[in-house]
Amino acid sequence: MLCVFAATVFWFFNALNKNYTTNISFPIAFDYNDNVYIPIRPLPSEVRINVTGIGWNLFRRSTGLKVPPLIIPLEHPEQIKKIVGSTLPAFFANQLEGFEINFILTDTLHLAIEHRMQRWVKLRLDSPSILFRKGYGMSSASLVSPDSVFLEGPLTLINALPSPVLLKLSQRNIDEDFSDDVEVKFLNEELVKRDPPTVSVQFKVDKLVEIIDSVQLKIINAPTASRPAMEMQRWPCVYSIPQKQMNLYSADSVYAEIDLKDFKRGEIKVLPALKGLPPIAYIIKADSVRVKF
Repeated sequence: MLCVFAATVFWFFNALNKNYTTNISFPIAFDYNDNVYIPIRPLPSEVRINVTGIGWNLFRRSTGLKVPPLIIPLEHPEQIKKIVGSTLPAFFANQLEGFEINFILTDTLHLAIEHRMQRWVKLRLDSPSILFRKGYGMSSASLVSPDSVFLEGPLTLINALPSPVLLKLSQRNIDEDFSDDVEVKFLNEELVKRDPPTVSVQFKVDKLVEIIDSVQLKIINAPTASRPAMEMQRWPCVYSIPQKQMNLYSADSVYAEIDLKDFKRGEIKVLPALKGLPPIAYIIKADSVRVKF
């Protein structure tokens, strides 16, 4: 057994001293200024090459022992969308000591690198998307602190973000005053650095009182010498008011207003604006009104 073991070791070491040709996957890295540029999708991490070399070197490479990546320099990375495999030997010639490159097996390396951009954007709570318990609603303005966030990421993604960015709540059936930290989220957020990643959101919640009403219609900014005619004089509508604001509500002070400032003469169908309600009120049901002028 010892003789067999010794012969095997001798044969193995002797075989590794010979030249061989084989296909090997080499790790790669791209050399560019990452303070100025940022990839918008993962860059290729390896390239497959047919090489000839001494068995020892091939063995070390194939097992991944002390294998530094092959460097591909990018002078203007935002302009390079792909690198054809046939152009790679020029980059690797001085980096593969002990190997002779026969040909590149990898056909094309696809890149997506953009300028790194920084931007401040305002934040606002997406109030219509909040899921309140039935019969409840917001009874105050929302407070977002801080009210803006610093973003850093790829140029196209940062430029495409709206301002303000709308914050959405994951909580459901809200029926009490809200105060919690909310994460700033948007598409492709893994590519965008946010500072801070979460903000504080606060607002008051109250039970809503539903009111079925029929209010007087008024017209403003009618064209000179026109005589507007409405299909109705009183406008039926349904609205709700937070219970704690009912002391600010007076049915006699509520009316509906139709503004004709931006309309040409003719016949239009428009949704009136409800006036005279407390600061926080919600229109539940209302129909458009037809006006001729």
